[in-house]
Parts: sequence; structure tokens; C-alpha cells
Amino acid sequence: MRALSIVLLAALGGILGSLAVPRIERALRPAPEPVVVAPRGDLAADERSTVALFQAASPSVVSISTTARGMFGRGVEVPRGSGSGLIWDAVGHVVTNAHVIEGATSASVQLADGRAFRARLVGQDRRHDLAVLKIDGLDLRPLPVGTSADLAVGQKVFAIGNPFGLDQSLTTGVVSALGRDVPGEAGITIRGAIQTDAAINPGNSGGPLLDSAGRLIGVNTAIYSPSGASAGIGFAVPVDAVARVVPQLVARGRYRPPAIGISGDPRADAMLRASGQAPGVMVLDVVPGGPADRAGIEPAQVTARGVIPGDVIEAVDGVPVAGLDGLLAQLDRRAVGDAVTLRVRSGRRTRDVEVALVEAE
Repeated sequence: MRALSIVLLAALGGILGSLAVPRIERALRPAPEPVVVAPRGDLAADERSTVALFQAASPSVVSISTTARGMFGRGVEVPRGSGSGLIWDAVGHVVTNAHVIEGATSASVQLADGRAFRARLVGQDRRHDLAVLKIDGLDLRPLPVGTSADLAVGQKVFAIGNPFGLDQSLTTGVVSALGRDVPGEAGITIRGAIQTDAAINPGNSGGPLLDSAGRLIGVNTAIYSPSGASAGIGFAVPVDAVARVVPQLVARGRYRPPAIGISGDPRADAMLRASGQAPGVMVLDVVPGGPADRAGIEPAQVTARGVIPGDVIEAVDGVPVAGLDGLLAQLDRRAVGDAVTLRVRSGRRTRDVEVALVEAE
């Protein structure tokens, strides 16, 4: 028994000795030298500008979450999607994309400071992919609104939004191109979009595109990407269109574009081109007493022997229009009350007529 105790003590002593050696070695090692942090100095001027821009604009950018009633379970709301938005005014109107709230039965808006509000839909216009929500919040900071008519390819732009649910993300880039026509949902084409290489990903939709002064110049709406993630080709609805559409959505819940009081049909325009005639808009009808009627524009006539073509609108203020969609796009860049000059073709004769735009019925 004593011999066994001696053996155990010897073994224990060996174990303790082996544990003590590393401790002694560690004690003899020199203390690690502190990491020397090199002085950074001031941020570059463009970095300071970007930091200041984000700090000023981010409180005006919101996160939007939507739900829809599930197929199973009466009244059960299930998450549908998310996107971004921007505070339009101090009374709580929030601008986002129409496709962000499409199909939703409810939406919530979360501010940069973490406050969340139930939102109600005020109005939407799918043609421009814009929608307005309303929240009841205090101390809301709207974004300053700029212009898009004077944008130049190459100038810096900044996008703020919530890509993939990562809120308050900033990306930078330049204006890559202007006046792009972007295919939207349900076959609707968004006209005159701003193209940018600032990274725009799912979740950025509805967020602001800013210029270097921190002004709103566009609402991010779409990307071109084979993978579904940013490929450096993003698009934004220009702010000049936003400034025309949003006030009408706030006031009446829908947008009525400027009009000249005619009706047409893209199929008739296609038949016109197929017959070898110069492209334009075949006037199928005029509104009695409307601008076109007062200007003497004649519509096509349907007789027993077929359709007798009337006037064809070839251009608006010197800009050629190949069909009804092009005409509407040109009119949409103007405001109610503006006067435009139409080049009208009657047979082989052309003439210029001036009409004042009215609100579409």
C-alpha cells in the first residue's frame, strides 16, 4: 500500500512538474509590445463631404415592410416583402416605389431612429412606379428636392437604402446615362430613367438617389442584373417626374397627366408604319371642345368603305414621336397649362399647331 502511494505521488509530481514548466517559460517571456497606431490625419475633403451627406440624409430614409393576407387562415397576415422609402414632407408623407407595396394589405415604416409606424396608402401611379404612404409621426425630416433636367453624365451620385434588409446602407457612383427607357412590371415602361453604377440591390427600391449637395435627384427603382444582385446598372425615376406625380398623389390619390384631348391606339400606329408611311400618332378621336379640337385637328373617320385616315401627329416641340406611347411620354414631361407645338400631317401636307395642355380626364 505504501509502495502504491509512493508510485502515485511520483506520478503526480511528474504531472505537476510538466505543468509548471510552461508557466515558468511564460513568466520568462518578454511582455508583448503594444501595437503602434499610425496617426491618420484628417479625412480627405471628398470623404468629409460624403460622411456629412450621409449624416444629413439618413434620417430622411426609411425602411418599409409589407404583409399580405395568407392563403390559409382567415385574417392571418404574412410577410410579403421589404423596400426603402424617403420622407417627402414634415406631415408624414413617404415616397416609395409602387412595386414595393404591390399586392400588400398592410405596410409599416421604420425610421432611422428605430421608431416604427403603421402606414396607409395614399395613392400610387404604376406608370412612374411611384407610391405615397402616410404615417403619423413627429419630428420628421424631409429630404431637400433637387432637379434632374440639368444632370450630366459623370457627376457623382449617392444611394441610401436597405439592401437585403441591411438598413441605412450608402453606396456611391456616378450618373452613367440619362433618358433610359426601362421595362417595368405589367408591361409598363418607365420613361427617362437615370442610369447609375451606384450599387442598387433588392431592398433599395424606393430609396433616394442624391447628388453631391444631398438633394433628391431620383427614386431608385430597378436594376439590370443576370444574377439579381447589383451588376453596376441601376435605374432611378428622375426627380422632375417625382415632383410632378407625388403632389397629385398626395392631393387626390392618383396622377392625371397633361393631355391634348385626343385618343389613339398603338395598333393603328403600327399599321401606319407597316403601310410605308412616316411614323406618328394616328388621331382616332378628339375630345369635343378640347385643345386638339380647337386647334382643328381632324380624327380618322369610319365609313361603309373603311377607315379614312385623319391627321397624324409627327412631333411635339420638334421631337419626333413614333407612336402613342412616345407622344404620352413627351406630354408627361410638361405641366398642365403649358403650350406645345405639334407637327401634324394631313395626307402629304404638314402644318404646325399650338395647343395648351389640359388635365387628362
